[in-house]
Amino acid sequence: MTEQTAAAKGRTGPERAAESGRVPAPAAPSARAALGGWLEGPNLHEGESGGYRGQRLGLPESGPGSLAGQGRRVGALLVDWVIALLITSAFWHPTSQQGQWGVLAVFVAEHLLLLSTLGYTIGKRVFGLRVGKLGGPLTPLNVVVRTVLLMLLIPAVIWDRDGRGLHDRLAGTVELHR
Repeated sequence: MTEQTAAAKGRTGPERAAESGRVPAPAAPSARAALGGWLEGPNLHEGESGGYRGQRLGLPESGPGSLAGQGRRVGALLVDWVIALLITSAFWHPTSQQGQWGVLAVFVAEHLLLLSTLGYTIGKRVFGLRVGKLGGPLTPLNVVVRTVLLMLLIPAVIWDRDGRGLHDRLAGTVELHR
């Protein structure tokens, strides 16, 4: 039987290969398998729904206590950065070396002080967010680890399927709706 005849009968490539005695080539690994999926955790089984963001963490789907979306998180970050820029510009020109380091220092101080005491920064308050810890109260150590990793930037732009940044995962924290 020729391949054209098998194709005409509606058989697929593996079926045609089995008829001819050939072993089909193994399927190429998915992009996820090729990358290892280290941040995503275990693979979901075929047909199993991933659920909503935060379900694996035991958080509600919506409302207070649910995971914050990326848009609100970025908005809060920008508000905090603008506040740090405005405070710094009262003392130094923002483009000077002292001004650039000053903006970073004010930003870090805002995060360390406000997250440790209130659980939110000014930007997070404006966007209705707070930072919490999974399985217990937020501690100053969680805040320090989270802030240091946030300053490295890379952990903040690597997200898992729940939308948590690597800095949040390593610090054991989550950004939640208030």
